[in-house]
Amino acid sequence: MATKRSSAVPATPVSVKLDGGERARLASLATLRKRSSHYLMREAVREYLTREEARQSFRDEAAVAWRDYEETGRHATQAELDGWIDSLGTRRPKRAPKWPR
Repeated sequence: MATKRSSAVPATPVSVKLDGGERARLASLATLRKRSSHYLMREAVREYLTREEARQSFRDEAAVAWRDYEETGRHATQAELDGWIDSLGTRRPKRAPKWPR
């Protein structure tokens, strides 16, 4: 995963304390992958941030959907959605469920 470093915001050092076992595992993996330990740590942080930001976005969307449901009572049942999804790709797909008012 190649990313461009922004010249506007320079990278700054951050200290991470690893125990001896973690440090040895990191060094071993870095050797096997022919990468530096620094590179592996940066990639691990990038992947963690991307994953956790996506999880938070999902939680935020769910909270908005729940508030909307509480305010309006509009929803579709799982059975309605399953029936619609199962029909997609068939000769006569069903229309998407309408939200009751």
